[in-house]
Amino acid sequence: MNRRECLALLGIIAALPAPVLAQQPTRRLGVLSVTAADDAIGQTRSAILVEALAALSWKENGNLRIDWRSGAGDRVRISGLADELIALKPDILLAVGTPSVEELRRRTATIPIVFAVVTDPVSQGFVETLAHPGGNITGFTDYDGPLAGKWLEMLSQITPKVSRVIVVYNPATAPFGPLMLRTIEDAARTLDVTVEPAPVHDAADIAALASRKDGGFLILPDFFTMANRADLLAAISEARVPAVFWSRSFVEEGGLMSYSTDSAEQLRRAADYVDRILKGARPADLPVQNPTKFELTVNLKTAKALGVTLPPGLLAIANEVIE
Repeated sequence: MNRRECLALLGIIAALPAPVLAQQPTRRLGVLSVTAADDAIGQTRSAILVEALAALSWKENGNLRIDWRSGAGDRVRISGLADELIALKPDILLAVGTPSVEELRRRTATIPIVFAVVTDPVSQGFVETLAHPGGNITGFTDYDGPLAGKWLEMLSQITPKVSRVIVVYNPATAPFGPLMLRTIEDAARTLDVTVEPAPVHDAADIAALASRKDGGFLILPDFFTMANRADLLAAISEARVPAVFWSRSFVEEGGLMSYSTDSAEQLRRAADYVDRILKGARPADLPVQNPTKFELTVNLKTAKALGVTLPPGLLAIANEVIE
């Protein structure tokens, strides 16, 4: 091609409308979350994800189609929604919560899966190791070992002293519960606290907690408890005993205190992995990352209602104090 022909071609390209020049195939992301679609927490996380993806030049309803599915803490529903997403043949999947990962991985070994807010993915068989996930799955965990002991320590520091701690979780949606219980029981021996597991499976089990006035509650990371947090908070309020939670959302709605990872930060980091995989990276080459940000939240109004005193040292390091 001579110089004159090159200049003519450049003139034609310059005259093309911008959308033609920028046109790219739309990619498809399927998102499976265990929270309810109308849950404030789920809506906040969705907004954070969309914002983070947009910052990476992935625009929803532009060059990225997002298929949202929300399980409302119902394992049977989550299973059905996983079928729906796989049938849509997305380019990539985002699984928020352990049950979402479990259901999606049963259905595909080829579609890349990024997870967030998931506990102990190695022992659950989601990845081979944190550094080298292998397969089609990688993502971000919401838990590291010392967290469980920290929750128990917080309860043991309350005045009057809590000598019995009732650990609440749903085995169906928190299969990692036994792992955390072992850590909690190890810490209990040092803190001179008795630990009692209290599995809950439905609304009746949650309501029964109201009769437990013989200690304090420790609520494990579990999307069943998150989805049913209103009933759980009501039962604990009726029992009139202190409780520590795995998410600040409980404390903002009346719970006593929480020490947790920053799930919003996990969604932002997950967006980065989605971006990298859509641009050609393999999940097997992206290490699973542990949490880097933690937050302590306490509710002094609830403490006053319960007649308990929180230690000054705990209040001094709190990220948020609700009065």
